[in-house]
Amino acid sequence: MRLPTRLAAVTSAVLALLALGSGPAAGSTSPAETASRAAAAARAAALATVPQYAGPGWRIAKRLGVRSISPTQQYVVTFPSEELQARYTPYLTRAVTQLQQLGVRITLGGLETPDYAKCPPRGHIQYTEAYQPLGRAGYSQGLPCYNTIDHSAWGGWVRITSEYWDGSWYITEQGRFHVFVHEMLHALGLDHPNVDLNGDGTVADYECVKDSAGLTPLMCSPNGGYRDDTRAGLLTPFDVAGIRNALRNAPLTGAK
Repeated sequence: MRLPTRLAAVTSAVLALLALGSGPAAGSTSPAETASRAAAAARAAALATVPQYAGPGWRIAKRLGVRSISPTQQYVVTFPSEELQARYTPYLTRAVTQLQQLGVRITLGGLETPDYAKCPPRGHIQYTEAYQPLGRAGYSQGLPCYNTIDHSAWGGWVRITSEYWDGSWYITEQGRFHVFVHEMLHALGLDHPNVDLNGDGTVADYECVKDSAGLTPLMCSPNGGYRDDTRAGLLTPFDVAGIRNALRNAPLTGAK
């Protein structure tokens, strides 16, 4: 039997209401789910207004005074001689390009003689070579300076141990890539992200988070980063997160 048009419309509306009342519609969320999502959104909004200094696999060197990387500051990597410039540049090129893509204004520059009695000119990251700069075999050193007004990364020094070249310390070519970039990231304000994973009360060497494939941060101490030659010296997703948070912190800490 065919119902009159108006009666059919009313009947359809009633049936639809009954269907809604019989159970949750496809794609609907429960009150608990809605509340959980709202709480997560509130937490994310709160975090967006607070500087972050550490996360899984990354840490900003707040203990050394650095709180951010200024997105407007021009950083330049310099070398003490043409010989070291030619030797070191290939180890830095890919990572510098990656940093530029992330929003860090950084370039490879020319020659400059470091003066360790004071911080370098603003934005300068000065590389040089020394025998065991940390007094420990096989270790190089990277140190940041910071802007005393807004605590953004000022620049810094990198001292590569001469052992990598004189044969007194074995290091692979892949390892050299990692060291050169690891120390540059120190000068930009990233710290070692090692944590006490086993709960023994000590933060030990190699004690860093890993992804599902076993990848550790390049900033892990020591010897983190990719284990294939095609990506040697590139920032891992952990390190990328650290750089992004350092840049994000800039407006939150007064850096321009």
